[in-house]
Amino acid sequence: MKTKLTLRLDESLIRDAKAYSSETGKPLSRIVADLFTLIKNEKIQSRETLPPVVKSLRGILKGRDISEKDYKNYLEEKYL
Repeated sequence: MKTKLTLRLDESLIRDAKAYSSETGKPLSRIVADLFTLIKNEKIQSRETLPPVVKSLRGILKGRDISEKDYKNYLEEKYL
């Protein structure tokens, strides 16, 4: 399903985008859609590029009451 989207941009940016559109033969709507697709894919890739060990630790401290001070105290006890 296609839906209309209104964008408010600087005139110079619109002028440059239209020039790029005519140079490449791609409609502006396709260029914007391609950009949104790139952003979406980048987010997906950033989640997938984590090593398995890091993925397994992700969110492990969620909901726990641990502060930066607690971490500093832990390091002091461990190394001093």
